Amino acid sequence: MSTTQSERLRGLLEPLVSAEGLDLEEIDLSRAGRRRVLRIVVDSEQGVELDVCAELSRAISERLDDTDAMGEDEYVLEVSSPGADRPLTEHRHYVRATGRLAKLQLREGGDLVARILAVDEEGLDLEVPGVKGRRPTSRRVAFDEIAKARVEIEFNRKDKKEEEA
Repeated sequence: MSTTQSERLRGLLEPLVSAEGLDLEEIDLSRAGRRRVLRIVVDSEQGVELDVCAELSRAISERLDDTDAMGEDEYVLEVSSPGADRPLTEHRHYVRATGRLAKLQLREGGDLVARILAVDEEGLDLEVPGVKGRRPTSRRVAFDEIAKARVEIEFNRKDKKEEEA
């Protein structure tokens, strides 16, 4: 998608998304055969429920139909929340991942798997799990040291509410 069209769509749709208390994370326009697919990814501090995506999809569809932003060609509109494997690229992504396990690719080389304990403007406070029965250790990583980051899916982690019970 051209930058101009992306900027135009963002300018058109961001007020709708913001009115729902959501963040517009991504706009992607691609081809699927003869049709175009417009994918809108939204998120919030509390996550995004399916009903909210459906309601927002209707509002976005109406807005696009009222303008010529998509031209005359057919397109499919998809509105969703980001998947669990979405890269952490913005400060707010790290804040939302607080308490979660993340895999960080460091610019100096190497990977680090650690739990995000706290996030501030400069970087992350992490808890690195201990190996072979050793205690976890604390580590500080600045944002400029991180090349890539992604939340690690944990299937066996107990929820805090379960631990307190």
